[in-house]
Amino acid sequence: MNQDLSILTLVTQASLVVQLVMGGLVLVSLASWTVIFGKLFGLRSVRGQNEDFEREFWSGRSLTELHQAATSKVASAPMERIFASGMREFLKLREKRLDAGAQLDGARRAMRASYQRELDVVESNLSFLASVGSVSPYVGLFGTVWGIMHAFVGLSNLQQVTLATVAPGIAEALVATAIGLFAAIPAVIAYNRFARDIDRIATQLETFIEEFSNILQRNAGAGAGAGPH
Repeated sequence: MNQDLSILTLVTQASLVVQLVMGGLVLVSLASWTVIFGKLFGLRSVRGQNEDFEREFWSGRSLTELHQAATSKVASAPMERIFASGMREFLKLREKRLDAGAQLDGARRAMRASYQRELDVVESNLSFLASVGSVSPYVGLFGTVWGIMHAFVGLSNLQQVTLATVAPGIAEALVATAIGLFAAIPAVIAYNRFARDIDRIATQLETFIEEFSNILQRNAGAGAGAGPH
């Protein structure tokens, strides 16, 4: 491209509507990249914290010790918070001397509620990426259509229309589509990646709930101080 058809020139010479579309898409793209990096590091931290607690859980410590350790500090791992909520409910129902089935059902309900809260946290902003990925190309296309329409209206007063007179107006309009795709493609890729990672985390947490429920079932008739094994 020569200087007259540089990207900067095309953006500055575009109509106001197209410039607004471009500006909006750039802001959305920056916001999506912020979400992408935040979610990338956030999910990595969640996986690491869950793995650390899971190793500690199966290390042979008693359930009472694990529960005391979880309640003596702010639990950082989602798996640890699920464990703490289930154990807390289990001990509360045990103090009321309910039967073993009621103790287990109460603990499972508490863990499922905590699980849903944790899943809501890790899924936060995921819908934003989905919206950016699906809407941005159409917003860019709107800017392109508007820009082309504006260009042809301006050419209607010319006696002779050549490729040199048509090209700048069309190029200005196509920049909007390019920016829309630039915003959408990373958002779609990131959404698919994060959705897959969240599914793995959800499966890991559900597996833990089932395993911990089995342990509680074995300990329902005995003391709650027994270890996980």
